[in-house]
Amino acid sequence: MASSCRGVQLLCSLALNNPIHTSFSTTRLRTTTPQASRSAALVHSAGKAIEVLESTTHLFVPRTTRRLVYHVGYSNTRRWSSEARASVEDSSPSSSSQLAAAVPSSSSSPGSGSRENSSATTNEDGESVGAGDLQLLVGEDAALFDPSNQKTSSWLLFTLILGVSLTALYVLWIDPNTGYGGAFIDAVSSVSSSHEAVILIILFIFALVHSGLASLRGEGEKLVGERAYRVLYAVLSLPLAVSAVVYFINHRSDGLQLWQVQTVPGVHELVWVVSFVSFFFLYPSTFNLLEVAAVDKPKMHMWETGIMRITRHPQMVGQVLWCFAHTLWIGSSFTLATSLGLVAHHLFGVWHGDKRLAERYGESFQQLKQRTSVIPFAAIIDGRQKLPADYYKEFLRLPYFVVAGFTVGAYLSQPLLQSASRYLNW
Repeated sequence: MASSCRGVQLLCSLALNNPIHTSFSTTRLRTTTPQASRSAALVHSAGKAIEVLESTTHLFVPRTTRRLVYHVGYSNTRRWSSEARASVEDSSPSSSSQLAAAVPSSSSSPGSGSRENSSATTNEDGESVGAGDLQLLVGEDAALFDPSNQKTSSWLLFTLILGVSLTALYVLWIDPNTGYGGAFIDAVSSVSSSHEAVILIILFIFALVHSGLASLRGEGEKLVGERAYRVLYAVLSLPLAVSAVVYFINHRSDGLQLWQVQTVPGVHELVWVVSFVSFFFLYPSTFNLLEVAAVDKPKMHMWETGIMRITRHPQMVGQVLWCFAHTLWIGSSFTLATSLGLVAHHLFGVWHGDKRLAERYGESFQQLKQRTSVIPFAAIIDGRQKLPADYYKEFLRLPYFVVAGFTVGAYLSQPLLQSASRYLNW
């Protein structure tokens, strides 16, 4: 009980930059025991502290962190009575709705509620409460998608933006008659007759723009705003990404044939499975489509659940898996060069991503870094990352089902992609 109360006290103190004894004008919470009363008061104070923190600093407090804060206060007070719960429901609308959304129950839906490990612990009365080794999240819960929070108007706007963007991309970059993509490929190709060298130059230009704009994000957003900077980021990055993909498809078998294993039994199945799995290592921000399209204000997120428990840099791991599978299957020097360039960029991204998160989130990121790893499963194996008993539920979420469908669709549409790339003749 004491440790739980101290956790909530710390949150309140940090949020308000005042001692915990700062008073709030709140509805009284009646409980059956002094211990439960203190816990209830502190939980309510924590909720008010979060409100003040967000309203005064405009910082976003993740929903999972809210739930965990409340859970820490309640986890050791099993004797909370029905009278106290009724008292909470009779309080002000904003406070009661906060508590109703935040206090986890035994019937919580998958992916909701607090994240904890299952080893048992005891409260100050010696009662087992089964909430031991609780890891309070400092990051956000990844891949959440709550249909009740979605606005039809936002998705209609997203569809409109996507349609306009793809049309502009085709007319201004892809179309051989009106676009500048062909001229870009010709300019890069004039540097060297080696297709391996050309793809490496294209990847270097993409990396320079992609990572360069990411490093300037803080200053850029202050200058032009979050949405405008996201649009600039997409306008410059997307055409270069399309150029790299099309050039790779057209020249994937060029150069020396280093090995040929396509007729070896089991290799096709291995390549398919590894490629499929690689797409589940997408960085969770990829799922925030409304932010990607700047419909919602883009944020720099610090994720902690789901794939992030396995590796802090899933995008890098996924790229390594994809490159391994395709290089093994194709076996050409061109594909090997492409894979080396992609992996090198993502390894730089490991250092660069950690640096940016450390600058933005400070001590919170250091805590996350301590209990996660770059190498998959390393933090789990050495005990720094403690998986919840229902960890699998963090993947039973809509974005991952969409990824699975997209991956199968991409595999089935390969002939169409190859014929479209040949049409461009890049």
